[in-house]
Amino acid sequence: MTVELVLGGARSGKSRFAEQRVFSLCESGGRSQCGMTKHYLATSEPLDEEMQQRIAHHQQQRGDGWTEWEVPLDLSATLMALSSRDVVLVECLTLWLNNVIYYAQQNGGDVEREIERAIASLVESLERCEAYIILVSNEVGLGVVPLGEVSRLFVDNAGRMNQRVAAIAQQVTLVAAGLPLVLKGAAQ
Repeated sequence: MTVELVLGGARSGKSRFAEQRVFSLCESGGRSQCGMTKHYLATSEPLDEEMQQRIAHHQQQRGDGWTEWEVPLDLSATLMALSSRDVVLVECLTLWLNNVIYYAQQNGGDVEREIERAIASLVESLERCEAYIILVSNEVGLGVVPLGEVSRLFVDNAGRMNQRVAAIAQQVTLVAAGLPLVLKGAAQ
């Protein structure tokens, strides 16, 4: 298991940095010759035209050669289907968490319990998955505390999720203004 976590704010350059990490992994150490497959696990749902345009832009930027998966909720199960011959980019954990919160609220269950269950399942799948995984997540704890209850629920749990993933990750990088700062692990 190898897990990297890439954190940053909106438009910080975290997605571009993560994509470049995948490309560098596939080009170094003979990985491209040994048949590593690049996977892109998208957690967003194209619910409106603006999001559809963002998705198309990201797909064009990445280029060909990716196996793409749409996983708005089933992230853990999808990770467990991958092998040691895969390099995986998950974009992004905070959108996935937003989906978990939204669907838990829609189903009328215990939202906090569902969030905890989903995060625990994610961490367990990351620990068990044999693929090389790079996760992108927003660092949302640097701003003001939101006024709304649901917004606070999201920010609090995004922080907890990022901490739990960072604890098991071999490398954690914070990207700000397009510049990476390695918080944990070796500099790349």
